[in-house]
Amino acid sequence: MINPIDLRKGTVIKVDGELYTVTFSQFVNPGKGSAFVRTKLKNIKKGNVVERTFKSSEKLEDVELEKKSMSYLYQEGNQLVMMDQSDYEQYSIPASLLEDILDFIKEQMVFDVYFYENQPVSVSPPNFVELEVTYAEEGIKGDTVGTAWKKVRVETGGEISVPIHIRQGDIIRIDLRDLSFVERVNK
Repeated sequence: MINPIDLRKGTVIKVDGELYTVTFSQFVNPGKGSAFVRTKLKNIKKGNVVERTFKSSEKLEDVELEKKSMSYLYQEGNQLVMMDQSDYEQYSIPASLLEDILDFIKEQMVFDVYFYENQPVSVSPPNFVELEVTYAEEGIKGDTVGTAWKKVRVETGGEISVPIHIRQGDIIRIDLRDLSFVERVNK
C-alpha cells in the first residue's frame, strides 16, 4: 500500500482494478479541513486521463513492477524499439509512454522501463540529455537586456528556448523532466 503523499510523476498505481500512471501530483494542506493530494492519472490500457483527489489518510494499492535497463534503438511507427541491456532482447514500447520528450531522445540513450505482467507500463528517462544545436537564429546585437531567449532546433528535431548567446553547433544540456535548457556544454 502507498500513501497518496508519496505519489510522484511516473508512479504506477491500481485504482478501481485498473492501472494508472501518475502524470501530476500536488499535495494540498488547506487551513481548514484535512490535507489531500490532487492528481492526474493516465489509464495505461485506455490512454484517457482522469483527475482524482485522494485524502492524505487514504491508502492506495501499489503495483509491483519489474524494472529493466534498456537502450533506445529506433522508432518504428508508433512503437519505440529498445534493447534490454542484460540479455540483448529487443522490445517494442509504445511511443505514447514518452510522448512529451519524444523529440529529444537519441539512439543509445538508456531508459528504465517498468513492466507489469510482461507489458511495458512506464518509462523513466535519464534526467539530462546533451544535444547539438542544428539551427539557431543569430541574436540581434543590443538585444541582451535582461534575459533574452530564442528558440533553437536540436539534432533530434525538438525545439527549445535557450539564452540568446547559444549558436548553431553548440552542445547544450536539456533537463528532460521539464524540457528546459540547463547549460551550454563545452566539448
